[in-house]
Order: sequence, then C-alpha cells, then structure tokens
Amino acid sequence: MDTKLAIYILKRLLLAIVTIFLIITITFFVMHSIPGGPFLSEKSPSAEVTAALEAKYGLDKPLGVQYLEYLTGVIQFDFGPSIKQRGRAVSDIIIEGFSVSAKLGGAAAALAIVTGLILGSLAAVYHNKFADKAIMVISTAFVAMPSFIIATFFLLIFCVWLNWFPANGDSTGGLILPIIALSLYPMSYITRLTRSSMLDVLGQDYIRTARAKGVKPYKVLFKHSLRNAVTPVITYAGPMIAFILTGSLVVEKIFAVPGLGKYFVSSITSRDYTLIMGTTIFMATLVILMMLISDILYKVFDPRVDLS
Repeated sequence: MDTKLAIYILKRLLLAIVTIFLIITITFFVMHSIPGGPFLSEKSPSAEVTAALEAKYGLDKPLGVQYLEYLTGVIQFDFGPSIKQRGRAVSDIIIEGFSVSAKLGGAAAALAIVTGLILGSLAAVYHNKFADKAIMVISTAFVAMPSFIIATFFLLIFCVWLNWFPANGDSTGGLILPIIALSLYPMSYITRLTRSSMLDVLGQDYIRTARAKGVKPYKVLFKHSLRNAVTPVITYAGPMIAFILTGSLVVEKIFAVPGLGKYFVSSITSRDYTLIMGTTIFMATLVILMMLISDILYKVFDPRVDLS
C-alpha cells in the first residue's frame, strides 16, 4: 500500500472515531436534557413506581456516571435494554430491523447505481438528441420529487387501484415498490452526475485518439470513458448507500416495512430513550463509515488525486 494512502486512511479513521465519539456524547446529553422522562405518559405511574423504574434502568445515578457507563456499553455494541419493549436489548432490535433495511436498501442502491450509470452514459452518447432530453426530463422530475410522495403514489396506484402488489412490505412481493421508490431519487442524481462527467471525458484527446485508431464504440464507452467518469459517482455513492441502508423512515412507514425505520419512529412516539439513542448512533456511524469507504475508493479509482 502507498505510504500517503496509508497515512490518509489512518487520519480518516481517527477523524471518524472522534466524530462518532462526539455524536455519542451529543446524543446522550440532548436526550437527557429533554423535559419529562421516558415514563411520562397520559397515565403516569406513581412517584414510587417511577423511582423504582429509574433505579432499574440506572437513571437514578449521577449523569456523569450514566454517561461513562453508556459510553463503555456502546464501545461493546451494548446500548442497554429497551425501556418500552420489555425484555429486549436495543442492540437486538437494531440488528433485527437493520437486517430488513439492509435487504431493502441494498437492492435499491444496486438498482440506482446500475440504472443511473447506464442512463447517464446513454444521455452523454446521444447528447442533445431525443434520448438525452427524455432522460434529463425524467431524471429532473424524480430528483425534484420526494421519495415519500413517490411511495404514496405507488401505494395508491399499484396497491389500491390496480391491486398488482401487496401493500404490506413484510413479504418479498411487497418489497418491490419500496425498492423502486427508494432508488428513483439516487438513480436520477447518478444519471445526471454520470452524464456530466461522461461529456467531459468524451471530449478528451485520448478518447478522440482511440476513436481514430478504430477502437470499437462500446470499448471506448465502457473501457476508456466510463472508468474515468465514474469517480464523481463513487463520491456520492458512499453517503447514498448509507442513507438507503438505514432505511427511508417515511417509505418504510408507508409500506409497513418492518425495518429500522419502523423501530426508530415508534421509539420517538413512545419516548423509548435508549432505542432513540441507539438507532441514532448506529445510523450516524454507518453514514460516517460509508463516507470513509467512498473517499478511499475515490483514490483507488483515480490515482491522480493528491492526498497530501
């Protein structure tokens, strides 16, 4: 491994660790500064019961002691027990929800990247022609339209009116529409990125030289052009995949997908503090790691990038 690349990765890892530490700290103290408490509801328990519950979950200890204990647990991927879901650990809930969100998000990310690269390349090859204009109009429309609006239209048209797909996302067939709804925005964005980058690459001297030598068009496109045009997509793909994998909270809610988003929303409405903190920290950590990986891949795909 190149020395500069190794130093860069080490610096990025240290920065990621510091950022995650700050996120844990901010999340912990913000949650503990919210008025009320996790046991506050329309039928609040008596003072004696509340004191017993606080002692059970360690909420009666000094705030500094709670913070150190929580930080120690997070390092071991132990976010403590869920306050509302009795007998369940937060880490188990996160693993259960993320296993569903990962399948949904992984399929959506793959669909977005593959389709976006193909459409962007076609738009660049047929620049200023009908195919280019049609692709740009469609991609602009989906970039401007929020995913929850698309998901609502899909639910209404394909599940209610046409009855082609189940409205519940807990089956394989029920995941098709959520996958498409989650993929349309990143797919459109990748299409625009690829088109812009490809137009720049296709105008380079070495591409004209390859064409003059009689290199077949598909080799010029995929072997010479796309490899150099894909670097902006790699930069965007990291945070995009993290966003999709953590699950679009609203899309999962619309299609009743039993993913991480479902548990996160329910934890907010039920004031499940430990689950809110656990899912927030997990999602933030995933975003940071994916951005780190995308930065490293950016250097691998484009050795010209100066890391100094």
